[in-house]
Amino acid sequence: MHTTDGVNANLERLAALFPNCVTETTDEQGNVRLAVDFDKLRMELGEVVEGSEERYQFTWPGKREAIRLANAPTNCTLRPVRDGSVDFENTQNLYIEGDNLEVLKLLRETYLGKVKMIYIDPPYNTGNDFVYNDEFGMRKEEWAAVSGAYDTEGNQLLDPMVLNTESNGRFHTDWLNMIYPRLKVARDLLADDGVIFISIDDNEVENLKKVCNEIFGEQNFIDIYNWAKTETPENLSIKCRQIIEYVLCYQKKKDSTRFRGVQKFSSSSNGLLNQPNAVGTLRFPANVVTTRIPDGVIKAGMYGTDKYDVQLLNDVEVKGGFFIEPFSLRAKFKWQQSYLDNELANGTTISIPTIKFSPSYEKKEYAPEVPTNLINSKVGVGTNENAGEYQVELFGEKVFNFPKPTSLMQYLFGFLDSQDEFIVLDFFSGSSSTAEAVMRMNIGRDAQIHYIMVQIQEDLVVAKKNASSQSQKEIIQNAINLCEQMNVPYNICEVAKERIRRAGKKIKAEHPEAKDLDIGFRVLRLDSSNMEDVYYTPDKFDEANLFNMVDNVKTDRNEEDLLFQVMLEHDVPLSARIRSEELGVRNYQVLCVDENHLIACFAPDLDESTVTEIAKRKPNFFIMRDASAANDNVLDNFEQIFRHYSPDTICKIL
Repeated sequence: MHTTDGVNANLERLAALFPNCVTETTDEQGNVRLAVDFDKLRMELGEVVEGSEERYQFTWPGKREAIRLANAPTNCTLRPVRDGSVDFENTQNLYIEGDNLEVLKLLRETYLGKVKMIYIDPPYNTGNDFVYNDEFGMRKEEWAAVSGAYDTEGNQLLDPMVLNTESNGRFHTDWLNMIYPRLKVARDLLADDGVIFISIDDNEVENLKKVCNEIFGEQNFIDIYNWAKTETPENLSIKCRQIIEYVLCYQKKKDSTRFRGVQKFSSSSNGLLNQPNAVGTLRFPANVVTTRIPDGVIKAGMYGTDKYDVQLLNDVEVKGGFFIEPFSLRAKFKWQQSYLDNELANGTTISIPTIKFSPSYEKKEYAPEVPTNLINSKVGVGTNENAGEYQVELFGEKVFNFPKPTSLMQYLFGFLDSQDEFIVLDFFSGSSSTAEAVMRMNIGRDAQIHYIMVQIQEDLVVAKKNASSQSQKEIIQNAINLCEQMNVPYNICEVAKERIRRAGKKIKAEHPEAKDLDIGFRVLRLDSSNMEDVYYTPDKFDEANLFNMVDNVKTDRNEEDLLFQVMLEHDVPLSARIRSEELGVRNYQVLCVDENHLIACFAPDLDESTVTEIAKRKPNFFIMRDASAANDNVLDNFEQIFRHYSPDTICKIL
């Protein structure tokens, strides 16, 4: 009931490549463990840089511990919270409350390589942000023992977020120690063709890029997109302020995908010309091709750039940024007419900016080109002001500080150009703009996008106390008032979940045709393990106290809590369908996940006949508690029953 130890996993990978370099040794307690024989590894790798030898590197105090923290296992668990969930039984979306590093570790095995896109908006480290207090100087168990942050059962009592002010001597270091392990674990969740987008501003953009180069590989860097977060000009502001933020983009394994909405294809496939520089003619239909040329009639003639000539074969009129008549161009195209027609039919936007005009054009002036990596209103992406106005529409007032507009996420989703079902992850989900963006993207899609939101339970009262301006305090107070109305704790998760509920209802009202749109979400909450200490460390208990802890499951945990912990352990998606039914003459409650993929029964006094009935269903996994067995005969015959009726079932007794 632990997650995988990252160090052991790395040793296994190394052993697969160089089996002669992994050996056995003993630790300080005399236990045999695997270790790397670096003398042999040096011989395998040739020249190795080590010690004080100069090299290019990016480091900071605590980096080694941050790497260790990313690899360290956890025995925390995720407990289902039906109250606050929407359509718990059927939804494929997840909203997870808790420290995102622990949550990411729990998700790592089950969702390994299954996330198509990650979008995060982490703390910008402006001097007024909260960052996660991971306490790198101590092991987590030691910190829990001395900090007063946890009770005797490991339940969190204090908020593990601290205000990282500019007066802190570890200002950049604390932020780097926070972001590094989270990105390192998140990389494992990405599919090979998956992408990650990270919003950031000037405070840490240079450090973030260096961290991402190390974690994702510099060769997998796509671009830094500039997002115009406001349309208010700098000279109209009360004081000088930044109007641009950045979105860093990396791909897990960079391929030929172009991240501006168009796909690259080889010249040997998809109907492209075998000779990419061959001169050809393409005919474009009216009202689908856009341009930045001002309204007017363009006369037939030669256009293009200094390098490429383009011949317009007929006069054409431009109005409102569209060519309103069909026209033909002759140039060195890579596309054939059939391929162009297919792209247009699939909704690809064709834009024809003209850089050099012939004298026959009626108007000489034209709008300057927008940089290709600028995300602003010209490409339909909103601003912080738009996001604030939308809050008022949903809540009657602003309840979040600095939320991102859903249009930004929708724009980024469009870069993927995928019609398949996939998962989007946001582990700094804040106001849950990403969740709403996913719901809006799913309108009209056959294959749905599913989301996983992760957010720590940030205390709104503490946040208000530390807010840097009166306007921010007022917005947070609005959120507190909303929590009072809903009779829920004063934390950001409660406000974000309400935002998803209201947005879902609004979307359904706007699009009555989207009857099957998934606007639900299953809430899970990070907590300490369901198991008592005796489950993990039986060697520390003797005859005098062993029978005081006969039950190895904590008394406040129910059957569904246990089920979700074993789902994680057996790589079953946390959104899987769960059905409860009664079996046997005593009507034992049995939990069936994804029909009969995993069956669990934690009811007391389980008899052999019911175990036999379960075995006949041939599940892939069967889980029961040691304390559930009616007598020793059930435990004695347990394996024999499954060996007879379902030998391929993997069984486990907690």
